[in-house]
Amino acid sequence: MKLDVIKLDGGKAGSVDLGEDIFGLEPRADILHRVVRWQRAKAQAGTHKVKTRSETSYSTKKIYKQKGTGGARHGDRNAPIFRKGGIYKGPTPRSHAHDLPKKFRQLGLKHALSAKAAEGNLVVLDAAAMDTAKTGTLAKQVKNLGWKRALIIDGATLNENFVIAARNIEGLDVLPSMGANVYDILKRDTLVITRAGLEALEARLQ
Repeated sequence: MKLDVIKLDGGKAGSVDLGEDIFGLEPRADILHRVVRWQRAKAQAGTHKVKTRSETSYSTKKIYKQKGTGGARHGDRNAPIFRKGGIYKGPTPRSHAHDLPKKFRQLGLKHALSAKAAEGNLVVLDAAAMDTAKTGTLAKQVKNLGWKRALIIDGATLNENFVIAARNIEGLDVLPSMGANVYDILKRDTLVITRAGLEALEARLQ
């Protein structure tokens, strides 16, 4: 698959050959769904917590005698049946993460890249670099290129000026090649990969 390479000013900078084994697959929703679920579950905080009857702040004194009252038998006011009592079998802090094989995660990334290529929303950029960190300049270039919600994937290292210029532009995210993931790729309308990013991704997914 051949794709034109562009510059930030909109000019052309040649073309590149994209590997069919990475960008030419038939996207499968079930694979993408499983990988996104794995990502979101891993990112979930899992800090939800309620107090059990041993943790609520109330007297542990028996509230009335066991028998002869004509009412139900109770011990202390911390029982779950009472208002402000402890919660029975409530949520406790835990990890929501689950396992997913590394090969399956790699396959999910390939399918996400292929999905963007199939939609025509994949752009190859010559380089994501700027001489000075000017947000206004970059914002104008991004607007002229028609990128509204875009993810830019660069090589192993990012250009500091470009990152500083991009961080205040709404809808624009910049990631190194190792940070490329299925959820962020699918969340954005346009996927922009630099030449260095392409090389790093192809090396990572071999």
